[in-house]
Amino acid sequence: MKCLRPVLLVGSMLAACVMSPLAHGQSAPAAAAAHPYLSVEQLRAKYRDAASRFMTIKGVEVHYKDEGPRGAPVLYMVHGSVSTLRTWDVITARLKSRYRIIRFDIPGYGLSGRISDEVAQNVQPVEIAEGLLDALKVKKVTFVGVSSGGTMGMYLAAKRPELVERLILSNTPSDPVDTSHLVMPKSFVDGIARAKANQGFNDRPYWDDYLGYFAGDPKRISKKTRDEYYDFNRRTPEKYPIALVARIGDGKQATVEMAKVKAPTMLLWGAADPLLPEIAANHIARYLSNATISRVLMPDVGHYPPLEVGDRFAQLIAAYVEAGTPKL
Repeated sequence: MKCLRPVLLVGSMLAACVMSPLAHGQSAPAAAAAHPYLSVEQLRAKYRDAASRFMTIKGVEVHYKDEGPRGAPVLYMVHGSVSTLRTWDVITARLKSRYRIIRFDIPGYGLSGRISDEVAQNVQPVEIAEGLLDALKVKKVTFVGVSSGGTMGMYLAAKRPELVERLILSNTPSDPVDTSHLVMPKSFVDGIARAKANQGFNDRPYWDDYLGYFAGDPKRISKKTRDEYYDFNRRTPEKYPIALVARIGDGKQATVEMAKVKAPTMLLWGAADPLLPEIAANHIARYLSNATISRVLMPDVGHYPPLEVGDRFAQLIAAYVEAGTPKL
């Protein structure tokens, strides 16, 4: 089966072979007429709230939230591909009384703006994460990233070691991801086939199967989260859907960058992840050869721990920041 345009699912690597309307030369408005896509404006009308802020960084409009007391330690949280800053809702609710929590929608996702030709060709993903902190005059953060959001954290820590005090990485790839071992249920396979036949449009049952497959316990993924994934992933198709997602690529430059990281790092891992199980945590620890590594494995949790066990995830973040690493 040939993929005309991969829809990247987790870690910016797993590709479901479904076709984008744009791959056929069909314009975004025409695609929107054929399927129930939502424009950025429609999504903002439905989902922006009192904490929503917008800032233009490197020529692209970024939706972000900056909550919690000024002067408190900063937690900088970045989501993975096909996700949004809402990944961190539970953690933010639990921790914003004692931390300043900054999070943003990677451009192309959530409520952030669309990506122009110029931005796609000239801006690196880490420049968005870096630019937001610089604009907010933040000097030091604990970076928390899940999936490809963790990849962005490693790149930022390599580039700006004075800025990233510590890293918390959850189910983050360190190698080009091999998907050959994945055995998906028939309903999920059928959902991928429907999308391929439907010009790349992923319907609501598809997202139920997707989130269920990558969870340790599907019952933990709320209806609210499932509805949000459907809505945000029927955003009018982007010409450059992953231009500003941090990626491992062929792994060569990523390996160089990971070796530069010296910040203390906790691997907070869902070991029931079918894509990146415990062995993936072992690999990333090996590549982060100059960082002091702590590791917490959650054997009952899948690829998205913040969605599945948000309360537990928040407790472990606080324990690591407050007791697991020295005050620097």
